[in-house]
Amino acid sequence: MEELLDKIYKDKEFINIIDDILKNETVQEMRNYRQHYDTSCFDHCLVASYYCYKYCKKHNLDYISCARAAMLHDLFLYDWRKRQDGRKGLHAFTHPNTAYENASKLFDLNEKEKDIIIKHMWPITLFSLPKYRESFILTLVDKRCALNEAICQMQYSQKRISRFAYVFLGLLILKI
Repeated sequence: MEELLDKIYKDKEFINIIDDILKNETVQEMRNYRQHYDTSCFDHCLVASYYCYKYCKKHNLDYISCARAAMLHDLFLYDWRKRQDGRKGLHAFTHPNTAYENASKLFDLNEKEKDIIIKHMWPITLFSLPKYRESFILTLVDKRCALNEAICQMQYSQKRISRFAYVFLGLLILKI
């Protein structure tokens, strides 16, 4: 992950696009919340934003709106694993609106950025069908990033996984 983050920060064009977002104190608070496994919410959004930027730029889409919205797509400042007073509904269904509300207080969002943030959890949020291709791109990139974060965690836990593999193999042999 550190190598990827170094690569991201060296991409000056990308950093210039989201620089005001990166410098925002509220956005910086995302570093204090864990997103998936050992990845902070901030780093998760930064990586998702970078992949959206690269893909959209390559395919002549609105890479600026997609990168900016992706950096804000999980702008909720709470530990989603713990029940919160006043929060109604499951995090997966409610956090896109929370992120949108928080982002719209801090930044002047265009229509595409709003759609990208609000609809990034589709198809889980079944009735929030993305309107723009860039919205679909973040939807896919977000899932890819979560999967990558899980794989990284599994690589760190290889010893534990190896023990389970030996137990499983032993059970298979006993059944034969």
